[in-house]
Amino acid sequence: MQTSSNSEQLPTVLVVDDEVRSQDAIRRTLEEDFAVLTASSASEARVLFEQQSISVVLCDQRMPDVTGVRFLKEVRDCWPDTVRMVISGYTDSQDIIAGINEAGIYQYILKPWSPDHLLLSVRNAVEAQHLQKQTSRLNLELRTSTPVLRERTQSQLAQARKTFGFDRLVRAPGSPLDAVCHMAQRVARYDLPVLVLGESGTGKELLARAMHFASPRMSGPFVVENCAAIPDTLIESELFGHKRGSFTGAYEDHLGLFQRASGGTVFLDEIGETSPAFQVKLLRVLQEGEVRPVGAARPIPVDVRVIAATHRQLEQRVQEGLFREDLYYRISGVTLTMPPLRERMADIAPIAQQLAQDVAFELGLPVRSVPDDVLACLMAYAWPGNIRELRNEMARALALSQEAEWSVADFSHRVLQGRGVGVGPELMASVPKTGTLSERLDVIEAMLLRETLLRHRFNKTRTAQELGLSRVGLRGKMQRFGLEGGA
Repeated sequence: MQTSSNSEQLPTVLVVDDEVRSQDAIRRTLEEDFAVLTASSASEARVLFEQQSISVVLCDQRMPDVTGVRFLKEVRDCWPDTVRMVISGYTDSQDIIAGINEAGIYQYILKPWSPDHLLLSVRNAVEAQHLQKQTSRLNLELRTSTPVLRERTQSQLAQARKTFGFDRLVRAPGSPLDAVCHMAQRVARYDLPVLVLGESGTGKELLARAMHFASPRMSGPFVVENCAAIPDTLIESELFGHKRGSFTGAYEDHLGLFQRASGGTVFLDEIGETSPAFQVKLLRVLQEGEVRPVGAARPIPVDVRVIAATHRQLEQRVQEGLFREDLYYRISGVTLTMPPLRERMADIAPIAQQLAQDVAFELGLPVRSVPDDVLACLMAYAWPGNIRELRNEMARALALSQEAEWSVADFSHRVLQGRGVGVGPELMASVPKTGTLSERLDVIEAMLLRETLLRHRFNKTRTAQELGLSRVGLRGKMQRFGLEGGA
């Protein structure tokens, strides 16, 4: 375990790698701009984290004691302000996807790395941390109320609204998502509770965040909690806080989620997974506007707006006695439903292009547009995992192709085998359960048209012959269903 001799004023970078030669190479590349620490194992790295503040951690993926992704997930939980990066010579797509989803990795750098690219990546990571800290000081600056600080804060808030606004929900013109976003924009300005329904991976958190930044509470915090990810024994402490000594392991006071979000918005994801006992306590908070931390003698007032989300059918769970009826009506002042990706297939092309840029940046790869044959493949799959599954597939394909051209073969067998949508159970499962007969028939027609085009490699003459259409008629239908990009 070593440190560089650079000035203490420089941002600190920790390199975790079991190979000393790799440590030395990275140190030589970074030591002029950063104070560089090195560790040969996760246990050595933990000691350094406990001793000082670290701006960026660069961690090898394959180490003897623990994988880089698993260690960085621990870093995310214990030292969330540190920017996390993986540097590895392996291109296992599952490692990359796990790193992005579980450890919140800022960038995945592949060996052999370029010194210039590594240095630029670490500089960008330090800048990202600096910007995050600036955002955290927005409320403090607002309280100082000097004209200069007001102007700068308003500029930052405007940038945040642009970054996290409704335009972040990428979609094609005429998308079914337009109506949802229009309704969300109308109610965002009012302090009404909102319930967002939709399958996993449809973008419920993105919608909630956009509503927060379109509301008068936008200068306050936006705090997210996945109710399904916390054991029922801990969820009360996590949301409401606890006092030191209130239970075994409570060594210090803990500020609950509702207190941290006071003045802003709380997003309770997967609220349908909470227990009846917890639902009683949550209802009390929503009714009375105050929380009682575990072990506290008196309640504490809180001022929050609650946006809840679930993939469950809450009305059905109410009828089954699994969800309190009074809590359901308390959180569903306005109900919005995010349509699954299979019901807005025209959105796949713009979403895929945006994901290609985002994932390429995260992996440190050059940005490349998605070619027509890849888009055709993506649009022929039903995407049961919605945008989250699409993002994982894009990450896999980019990692496998690296700097080469996109290839359909880089996608998983699940996507490749699911390209041809027949007229059997798969098609019927993808047909919307609501809408007019004409709207539902349009979905079926679009699926059959995509499947035939794909089978004939977008040869319009053969496709038109099989479907009994003229070339002009086929072109009109391709334009209508947003398939002309594959021609």
